[in-house]
Amino acid sequence: MKTTLEELQAFVAVVESGSLTAAAERLGQTVSGTSRALARLEKKLDTTLLRRTTRRTELTEEGQGFLQRTRAILASIEEAEEHLAARRQQPAGRLRVNAATPFMLHAVVPLVPAFRRAYPQITLELDTDELNIDLLARRTDVAIRIGPLRDSTLHARPLCTGRVRVLASPAYLEARGKPRSVQDLERHTLLGFTQPESLNRWPLRGAHGDEWPVAPALTASSGETLRQLALQGAGVVCLSDFMTAADRARGDLVQVLARETVDVRQSISAVYYRNTQLAARIACFLDFLQERLG
Repeated sequence: MKTTLEELQAFVAVVESGSLTAAAERLGQTVSGTSRALARLEKKLDTTLLRRTTRRTELTEEGQGFLQRTRAILASIEEAEEHLAARRQQPAGRLRVNAATPFMLHAVVPLVPAFRRAYPQITLELDTDELNIDLLARRTDVAIRIGPLRDSTLHARPLCTGRVRVLASPAYLEARGKPRSVQDLERHTLLGFTQPESLNRWPLRGAHGDEWPVAPALTASSGETLRQLALQGAGVVCLSDFMTAADRARGDLVQVLARETVDVRQSISAVYYRNTQLAARIACFLDFLQERLG
C-alpha cells in the first residue's frame, strides 16, 4: 500500500483546517498538491475518507476511524523527532571505539573519566585490535588509525601526530653498551613488529638515507608488547611518543642515537562512516579527542 507521510499530513490538515485551501496554506503547499495527496490516499485505501462539497468537508464513518489512528501515527513521529533533538542537545547511546592496544591504553583510557563526566548518557564500548578492522563488520562507530590512511570510503578527522624514537632501558644499555652510531645497532638485540613491515624501518639518518631497515631478533604484533619487552631490558625498540612519554619522564626508557634520529611524526586520525548527519555521540567524542590530543 505504501501510504506516505505527506498523504497522512494532508488528510489531517484538511480535516482540522476545514478546507483544501486552508490545509494547503498550513502545509506550505499548493491547493492542487494537497488535493492530489488526499486523492492518492483514498485510492490506496480504496475508501472515501472525506465528503467534499462546495461549502463544507465532512468525514465519512471510515474517515473518522482512520483519523484517530492517523493522529496517533503523526504524534509518534513528532515524539521521535523531539527525542532525537533532545539527544543532539545531550548526546546519548552506545559508542563503539576501536584502536590499537597501545593507543587505547596510553591515549584514550586516561581521557575516559573526563569524557564520562561530560557525557554521562553515552555508554562507551572500547575495543582493541592491532590491525585495521572493517568498521561495518565489527559494528564500530569510530576507529583510531595511526599512519597513512588507505580506505577512501571512510571520513577522517586528524587528531594529532606522534614522534617516533629509538629507545632502550638503562639496564640494557649498562649490560650491552650504548650504541654510538647506527651501525653499532647491528651488535644489539633489536625489537620489531611482525607487521606491517614499514614499522621496522627506523627513522635513523646515515649513508643509507633517512630510514634504516632493521632485522629484529624478536618481533611482536603489538607495540605494547614491545614496550614491555624494552622495559624488561630485552633490547632496543622504536616506538611512538604517546606510549613512552611517562617511561622517558621516569627514566625507565632512554633515547639512543638522538642526533641521528630524523624527526618523523606519524599522523593519528579518527575514521568513521558518514552517510548523513553525523550522530551527536560520535561528533562530541571526535571533538573531545581532538581538543585533548591536538
